[in-house]
Amino acid sequence: MWLLVPFVAVPILEIALFIQIGSLAGLWPTLAIVVLTAVVGTFLVRMQGVSEINRLRRSLAGHGNPAESIAHGAFILAAGLLLLTPGFFTDGVGFLLLMPPVRIAVLNWLSNRFADSVIIEKEVAEPTGGMSRRSDTIDGEYDEVRDPADR
Repeated sequence: MWLLVPFVAVPILEIALFIQIGSLAGLWPTLAIVVLTAVVGTFLVRMQGVSEINRLRRSLAGHGNPAESIAHGAFILAAGLLLLTPGFFTDGVGFLLLMPPVRIAVLNWLSNRFADSVIIEKEVAEPTGGMSRRSDTIDGEYDEVRDPADR
């Protein structure tokens, strides 16, 4: 149900913004703004995407956490989709997602919001030299024992 709200509200907001901006600027300037934001957005997404891919390569080579680069890449991809969608609201959100401080703030909010619902398993070095997994989940094996009377 909560997903239905943006799918209804965003197009209504976009139509209202097109009407308002179109009545102030006129048809052709409004369309030029939409095309210009798509072109500029595509250029910025490409630049930041290449930068984030290079950062991901460095982190995969052992110089950092690749999860952060993957998350930033996902936000850049979402920004590109929003910027290619005609509309002023989606362009505004897309340009916001291209700003690294905004992406970091959204990532922090999401990680705080969903931190309790994610189980993180860590491999911990045992004193014997082996590795073990520690989490709230206990792994175990079992054998089903049947009652001899059921045979």
